[in-house]
Amino acid sequence: MSRIRKVVVVGGCGHVGLPFGMVLADRGLDVVLLDVDKAKADSINEGHMPFREAGAEELLPKLIGKSLRATLDPECLRSAEVVISVIGTPVDEHLNPTVAALYKSLDDLIAYVPDDALLVLRSTLYPGVTRLIKDRIEERGRQIHVAFCPERIAEGKAIEELTTLPQIISAFEPGALAKAREVFSLIAPSLIELDPLEAELAKLFTNSWRYLNFAASNQFYMLAESYGLDFYRIYNAVTQEYPRMRSFARAGFAAGPCLLKDTMQLSAFSSNNFFLGHAAMLVNEGLPNFIVTQLRSETLAKSTVAILGMAFKGDSDDTRSSLSYKLKKLLQVEARQVLCTDPFIEDPRFVTLEQAVEGADIIILGAPHSAYRELKFPAGKKIVDIWGFWWKVNAPAHGTKEGK
Repeated sequence: MSRIRKVVVVGGCGHVGLPFGMVLADRGLDVVLLDVDKAKADSINEGHMPFREAGAEELLPKLIGKSLRATLDPECLRSAEVVISVIGTPVDEHLNPTVAALYKSLDDLIAYVPDDALLVLRSTLYPGVTRLIKDRIEERGRQIHVAFCPERIAEGKAIEELTTLPQIISAFEPGALAKAREVFSLIAPSLIELDPLEAELAKLFTNSWRYLNFAASNQFYMLAESYGLDFYRIYNAVTQEYPRMRSFARAGFAAGPCLLKDTMQLSAFSSNNFFLGHAAMLVNEGLPNFIVTQLRSETLAKSTVAILGMAFKGDSDDTRSSLSYKLKKLLQVEARQVLCTDPFIEDPRFVTLEQAVEGADIIILGAPHSAYRELKFPAGKKIVDIWGFWWKVNAPAHGTKEGK
């Protein structure tokens, strides 16, 4: 039985903090979601999710007003036994890690957090920052325990994965590690204990590995398409009943708020000698350019192009770092008109799915939303499906195909 009762999640109304707070509240803890976004906090307190998350719409109303609430008032920190910060290390316009905003945020928090509380750092941190934060707290004469316990969930599946995947925990002292163990044993099926620097690298390795995997597939996609071949005929051939190719990812936009950022942090940590990471960035960020190059012809300037799905991945409403927007900007230079649509994103500039399909000469799948699965295209439309979302056994011998 846990002795911990009161938890505050800082940044608690976002994609990382809210699902985590909900799972803790569902385990019987008293959870406060501290945020600066009033609209999101109000929505949550009314029992409405501010973004898509599997299982959350059903769970939130059962918790809100009972074991869970959202607030903008940092006074809630004064009674917290555990403070969980989902504020990580961002990168600047030069893709270098910056810690100024993180330090300022934590300095502000520490003024409210009581001694003997546990501060859990949850989001990606540049290697060594956990130690610097601990030292920073001690220099201020505070006795606050510090742990780094990185999240490794897939956005949109957080509630499921928080309770089914092992959790990495780390701290510099036995007391802090014991408190972290007490918190995460409430939700995770198993715990993996590392030193903080190991845990920081584990988080970066995890996201960088995914980014590298996607880059390999995207590079292969571009090689096949450059020769007029259908990448997914080859992909399906080499993965069918062949266990050594199970890790071969499908091609597609490798985007979102974490993968590129964390790969660049690992690159900075290696004194910019992480050549695989740099190459992956060039491949993944270059995929929209490749698509436009493949489409470039005398007719592109006279064509209307539709992008179906503007989120950074399928069945998500998150547009952060979405490569569909990069593709849109490139096409706006060369195409006659660009139409954008997405079932989960409200934007007055978007058109309906029907308008996009009917009005376009070229249709590009930007995000593989399940709502698009059974789409039928009028004859004569050129379809670009980098994801292999609509791929059939009888697909033509190139990935850019005509609608039927």
